[in-house]
Amino acid sequence: MVFHAMMISIQSSIDIASDIIADEKLEKPGSYREAFEILGTNGIITEEMVQGLADLAGFRNILVHRYGDLDIEQVYMILQEDLVVLKAYFVAIRTYLQKKK
Repeated sequence: MVFHAMMISIQSSIDIASDIIADEKLEKPGSYREAFEILGTNGIITEEMVQGLADLAGFRNILVHRYGDLDIEQVYMILQEDLVVLKAYFVAIRTYLQKKK
């Protein structure tokens, strides 16, 4: 259940990035990681967030494709560290959207 919730959270972050990129007519990302890099380059999120979210995009692929190989200790550590990044991302996106109104 936790793995699925993490995957949904990460995928939602990617989808939000993709929607903003399309709406702003920014360059098309070649990967999930690049989607966050594009937001950072355009000042929508901080470079610190870019790195954390890019790492989560990579972890999403592990969640999806190597589910059986997951180490619960590693997942717990990632959850503890990267939940902060996801919360900061959602605050940054909310702020971006409010300014855009």
